[in-house]
Amino acid sequence: MTTTAGPVQGDHRATYREVLAEPRFRLLFTTRTVAITADSLRITTFSVLVFTATGSALFSALAFGISFLPQLFGSLLLGSLADRLPPRALIVGGYALECAAAVLLALVRMPIAASLAVVALIALATPLFSGASSRLVARWLKGDAYVLGRSLNNMAASGAQLFGLALGGAAVAVLGAHRALAVSAALYLGCALAVRLRRRDVREELRRRLHREVQHLGDVPPPVRHLEGVGVVAGPASGGTHGDGGAVRASLRGAGLLLRARTVRRLMLAQWLPSAFVAGAEGLIVAYAGGRHFAPGWYAVLMGCLPVGMLIGDLLVGRLLRPPTRERLVVPLVVLMGLPLIGFAAEPGVGVSCALLLLTGSGFAYGLGLQRPFLDALPQDGQGQAFGLLGSGNMTLQGVGPACFGSVAEGIGTGGAIALAGGAAALTAGWILSWRQAP
Repeated sequence: MTTTAGPVQGDHRATYREVLAEPRFRLLFTTRTVAITADSLRITTFSVLVFTATGSALFSALAFGISFLPQLFGSLLLGSLADRLPPRALIVGGYALECAAAVLLALVRMPIAASLAVVALIALATPLFSGASSRLVARWLKGDAYVLGRSLNNMAASGAQLFGLALGGAAVAVLGAHRALAVSAALYLGCALAVRLRRRDVREELRRRLHREVQHLGDVPPPVRHLEGVGVVAGPASGGTHGDGGAVRASLRGAGLLLRARTVRRLMLAQWLPSAFVAGAEGLIVAYAGGRHFAPGWYAVLMGCLPVGMLIGDLLVGRLLRPPTRERLVVPLVVLMGLPLIGFAAEPGVGVSCALLLLTGSGFAYGLGLQRPFLDALPQDGQGQAFGLLGSGNMTLQGVGPACFGSVAEGIGTGGAIALAGGAAALTAGWILSWRQAP
């Protein structure tokens, strides 16, 4: 008997029910969703707090993006620890650090530079926590179940971001910015305690499942060694980086090996570039709505269309299509991401703009067709660092994209800059097609 949702091989199409039947994934999925809500609440509230204190749009933008940019450096310098340290300890520690940072921001009146430094330092460690979590998911879910697990995480992230934005606005209005930050701290603390304390319950559920299988089959299974908590082995995590002269050196060497591997590098860039271009367009939505003199509040509706489209796309592509079909549709879905944004060159009104952004968001489902090839291309002892590098590179480029296309908008206008970003995203489809068809 196996305690993962799989293995699922070939073109077998898993179901969301199969994925959620895995108790360890269910625990990580739930806590991650709550943590993303807390992230969105903290980022929004911190940006409001900084703007209130300084009156500076620049400092407010820095407060919004400061948790994105340092992640790449953290992945390069510390990423190997995601494979060397026990994953559960990293995940619990990550939530605890996020909680401590939110408490510090809520209770201590610090200079703005010091507050930004606190958030940046936490962001440096984020790839370790996310890499450890992704490594566990890859360990527990096999084949198409892994892809659907990623799909569930994507959909939950979209919903959690929307809820976090709404919660942030309401919390700031009712409680004030400092108390709203305390709410985010409470959510992080709840996630840390859930992962730490639910370990025994999850382990007992797995043992009961094993016992039922043994009774049904009438067989005696081999010893089960890896039922510790959130799937965490009691000893050091696997990996070939022990005794190598330090975590920083091992992290730099591991990142270099990953990026020099042509298949891994291409698959990372395929997941980074289209989303970075779309993020550049997303960063101009507020300015576009203001320039077109839309009624107050419509910019929030426009910004919400992208995650709604992402949720719909992931649900349809993940639930209805078989794995080979998803992988064949990678290029068309990347085109779907970019082409609707070109329509902003005509500076459409609210209704058309919403429809275009919904279509763009649905194209994000292209990533589901890259999950299995990416996982298959990774070395077993470097998966945690690879997932951390993938996530941190994605976040960093999504922070750079708005700055680049914001500069372009100064010259050609917001509608033209959004259209240019969409055209660039669509062009990446041709690049992906070229190397996927190569022998």
